[in-house]
Amino acid sequence: MRIEIPPRHHVPTEIKLHQVSGILEIHFDDGSIFEMPAEYLRVYTQSAEAVGHGPGQETLQTGKEDVAITDILPVGNYAVKLVFSDGHDTGIYSWDLLYKLGSDFPLLWSQYLEELQAAGISRRSPITH
Repeated sequence: MRIEIPPRHHVPTEIKLHQVSGILEIHFDDGSIFEMPAEYLRVYTQSAEAVGHGPGQETLQTGKEDVAITDILPVGNYAVKLVFSDGHDTGIYSWDLLYKLGSDFPLLWSQYLEELQAAGISRRSPITH
């Protein structure tokens, strides 16, 4: 799902992966702390596989309830690459994208669930936050 990513200019001070819960916890330099499930991060990848190369080319990501983050790789001083258990490893998650995903989690997750419903697809279990 393509999203607008405004520049925030915040950088993480700590990134923790809670492997049992599948939650990625990120602390930012402004004091914000975000906890995001692996499934949420996977369905909001901004890779070409998911968003295409232009508006209208997006592919709804489905069946990711059990996906896990298997690795976190630094990308310069501006991002990380998250590697997922379903083999997806082409998404680059900039600091601005992670901040947007963290701060807008309730809205973006709700939009995702609405898109699933509109497509006639249901999830096995809901994420609560």
